[in-house]
Amino acid sequence: MKTLTLVRHAKSSWEHRDLSDRERPLNKRGERDAPKMGKRIAAHGIRPSLIVSSPAKRAWKTAKIIAKEIGYPLEFLQREDGLYLASVSEILDIIVAQEVGFNSLMIVGHNPGMTEFANFLSPGLTNNLPTAGVVSVDIDQDDWSLYERPPTELKVHDYPKLRS
Repeated sequence: MKTLTLVRHAKSSWEHRDLSDRERPLNKRGERDAPKMGKRIAAHGIRPSLIVSSPAKRAWKTAKIIAKEIGYPLEFLQREDGLYLASVSEILDIIVAQEVGFNSLMIVGHNPGMTEFANFLSPGLTNNLPTAGVVSVDIDQDDWSLYERPPTELKVHDYPKLRS
């Protein structure tokens, strides 16, 4: 059994228009929502053995905040350049490349890829995974080979505005 958790980065700032897209930081709402969602991820019992994040500043900061809230060692966080604005097929390639020994994987990335991948795992789940949104599924298989969509069981679909 594998558990795959998708996290869309928390809300980012557009205040500094001179920054590149990769360099945009979290805004105040993002700084508030990321730890709140980290606490809720922990409450859902999600304990990833590996967290892989887009290197974009807003995604990396979200990953670090969530890791802290769930007690995941920051030194084990991994940046994956291919997650920056990744498509479903690019996300799949990254997941498939992970070691079989990791039974619970968390991916922190961007829309539209996170929403599309959530719907790949759980068809018809959502029209939009909001910022700081989380989708977690159990996958009834022993490896990360997901090219042929395996049967999944939705464990968590949560986002900041779902409950205050």
